[in-house]
Amino acid sequence: MTELSVSVIIVSRGRPQSLCRCLTAVSQLLYKTFEIVVVVDTAGFDAVTKLSFSDRIKISKFDDVNISTARNHGLTLAAGEIVAFIDDDAVPEPAWLLHLVQPFKNPMVSAAGGFVRGRNGISYQWQGQEIDEFGYSKDITITTEQPTIVSAGPGKAIKTQGTNCAFRRSTLAEIGGFDPAFRYYLDEADVNFRLAERGNATAIVPRAEVHHCYEASETRLQNRVPKSLFEIGASQAIYLRKHASVERFDEVLKGFCEAQRATLIRHMIAGNCEPGDVGVVMSTLNDGILEGLSRSIVPLPVIAQSDLPFCVFRQNDDARDHRIICGYRIHARRLRRQAEETVRRGYNVSLYLFSRTARFHRLSYRNGYWEQAGGIFGKSVRSEPVFQFTRLKQRLKKETQRVLLRRDPLDTAERIS
Repeated sequence: MTELSVSVIIVSRGRPQSLCRCLTAVSQLLYKTFEIVVVVDTAGFDAVTKLSFSDRIKISKFDDVNISTARNHGLTLAAGEIVAFIDDDAVPEPAWLLHLVQPFKNPMVSAAGGFVRGRNGISYQWQGQEIDEFGYSKDITITTEQPTIVSAGPGKAIKTQGTNCAFRRSTLAEIGGFDPAFRYYLDEADVNFRLAERGNATAIVPRAEVHHCYEASETRLQNRVPKSLFEIGASQAIYLRKHASVERFDEVLKGFCEAQRATLIRHMIAGNCEPGDVGVVMSTLNDGILEGLSRSIVPLPVIAQSDLPFCVFRQNDDARDHRIICGYRIHARRLRRQAEETVRRGYNVSLYLFSRTARFHRLSYRNGYWEQAGGIFGKSVRSEPVFQFTRLKQRLKKETQRVLLRRDPLDTAERIS
């Protein structure tokens, strides 16, 4: 069966190193019929043009500080039947698109979202949620690893995360894409809600995984402490104006402010910010809400088809084979050099570094390969026992099987050391 063509759209501002890391991972995707569209500021543009594969990417400079407008600009450049979005501070597993695009074979599906793993590379940051007309989100339980078409019911929508979502381009363009009134925050939720109101279906795809590390930005620190909540407050107010009943505005906004304040106090107790920072940041939230209650909301025009041809990233039909490298952490320097050399030879690489301890495992993407490090007797999945007696070969088999369908769905992996 012919693959659906996919445009992977990445919007980036102020994070050129993270963007290049993301693009390196995207360049290793197993999917064949995809193009890469990058909407980026000047610093990011300069960094991307230095990548060895930059000539196969659609790159556009964009200096408007508005992620919705930037994503819509990406849509004007995208020529794929499906548009997939990933943040610049995230990296996809090699089989990401293979799984994420699968539900679109059903013509009723207009959107899909995958699972997101957090900073340790193993625990989930996000799995599945629904959102209501007031912006309240609630976790939903997905009991299978197969794509699941989920219905949220009246006054609700299935929520997709901007760092791991895809839409049928024609449908997203028809509703005007992302609303620029949301400069960021709740921008995807607004799209989800508008699609739900049209009766379009959304799929949750557990095996379509990305890893998200929450890099610092203009509005938050590396430890996720907000420097400003202005746009979050504005977006909350705009979301209510578009989707909620006016009678509950005051009640919802009060609860929203209390929740944001509670989060700041938790950061303060943890030592991530000073007591005086709480009042300062809360004042930005209140200012943002006032702005959002008056910010102009206009009908969204249909986004036209791209004038640019589809720019397929992979120029041949050869899928990247998967190679596994394993050894003890004491030999990490040599094994990492081996991993980097194997990547240069055109393979996707998983490196496992074990120690004879019960240390918890961490997984990261570095220099073009996946590295998992931890004790032979330690746990990877956090619900496992703290200590588990095993041998090196047994532990390696267990860990490779855990990620197999995300990294090597064709089961072509070959252990080379």
